Amino acid sequence: MALLDAQAVTVPFESLKRVTRERKYAIEEVEGLLGEVQQAAGGAGGEAGSEAAAARLEQYEKQLQGLKRKLEATSLCERQELARCRARLQHVHDLGPPARDAQVEWSRRRIDRLLVDHMLRGGYNRAAAGLAASAGIEALVELHIFGGAQRVVEALRGHDCGPALAWCEENRARLRKAKSKLEFKLRVQEFVELVRAGQQLEAIAYARRHLAPWAPQHMPELQRAAALLAFQAGTQCAPYRQLLDDARWLELVDLFHQELYRLNCLPPTSLLSIHLQAGLSALKTPLSLADSCCREDPLHLPAFRALAEGLPFAKHVHSKLICALSHTLMNEHNPPAALPNGYVYSQKALQEMAAAHGGRVTCPRTGFSCDVSQLRRVYVS
Repeated sequence: MALLDAQAVTVPFESLKRVTRERKYAIEEVEGLLGEVQQAAGGAGGEAGSEAAAARLEQYEKQLQGLKRKLEATSLCERQELARCRARLQHVHDLGPPARDAQVEWSRRRIDRLLVDHMLRGGYNRAAAGLAASAGIEALVELHIFGGAQRVVEALRGHDCGPALAWCEENRARLRKAKSKLEFKLRVQEFVELVRAGQQLEAIAYARRHLAPWAPQHMPELQRAAALLAFQAGTQCAPYRQLLDDARWLELVDLFHQELYRLNCLPPTSLLSIHLQAGLSALKTPLSLADSCCREDPLHLPAFRALAEGLPFAKHVHSKLICALSHTLMNEHNPPAALPNGYVYSQKALQEMAAAHGGRVTCPRTGFSCDVSQLRRVYVS
C-alpha cells in the first residue's frame, strides 16, 4: 500500500524540477541582460549617444520588469510544488498498519484519493474538489492539473482548438522531446474546418504557415489533408470523409489526455480502475460466470460481470479451503464435513461444537441444527 501511495510524490517532484529549470533559464537571461545594460551605460558618448543609450536603457528596464514578474510567478509555483511534496512525503511517512479501532478511517482516506482521481479524469472537477475539501486531501490530489486541462477539453468538445494550441505552446519543448503529434493533429483539424467552411484560400494560407513545417515528420498525413481541397464537405470518399467526421474531435480529446498524463507523470489509467480490475481478476473464475454461481460471489451481479469482461481468469492451481467457523485450513488432517443443508465446515470445529452442545451442531449461517452423526465427509479432487 505504501508503494501505491508513494507514486503520488512523483507528480509534484517532477513539476518542481521543471520549474527549477525555468528559474535557472530566467536567471541566466537576467544576467545576460544586465551585461548588456552595463555595456550600454558605459559606451554612451555625446548628446546623440546619450539619447540612444537612454532609449536602450528604457527598453532594458521594461525587459527586466518582465523577467522580474516571470521570476515572481516561478517562485510562487515553486512554493506550491514544495508544499505538495512536503504534504505527500508526510502522508507516505505516516503510513503504517491501521489501529484496531481506526481501520475504516485508514481505508477511507485512500478510497477518497482514488475517487477524486477517477472523477478528475472523467471531467467531474467540481465534485472532485468538493470531495477533496471534505476529506482534507487537497494537497494529495491533482486538482491544479486537471483544472486547467478541463478548459482545454471543453473547448475541444466545442470544436475550438485555440486553448489546446496555447497549451502546446506552453509545453512546446517537452512535447517536441516526447515526439508528440498533438499540435500537428490540432493544426490539421483547423485546416479541415476551414475547408469545411468553404474557405479554400484561407485554408491554403493556413497550410503554408502552420502545416508545411511538419512535412518532414508527417508527409503522408499532410498530403492526405491537402488533397481535401479537391473535395467538398459532403464527400463520400472514405479517406476524406474520415477527415470531416466529428468523431475526430473526441480523438483529439483522448490524445490531449494522453499527453497530459505523460507530461505530468500520471498513470494512463485511473488508479480506481487499476484496483478494481485487480480485485475482479483475482475473483474471476469460470464458476463465477456460471448460472449456478454462489450469491455471495460479487461476480454473480450483472454490473460486476460487465466490469470483469475481458479480464483474465484467476489462476488457481492449488486451492485452499478455510473453515468459516475456526478459520483454519481444511486438509487431510482436518477434513471438511458437510451438514445436511449443504454447508461445509472443518471436522474439528464441528466436533468441538458437538462436544459443547450435547452432540448437536448448528450452522452459523442458516441456524440449521442436526446431530453430529448426520455429518458427511467431503472429498475434494
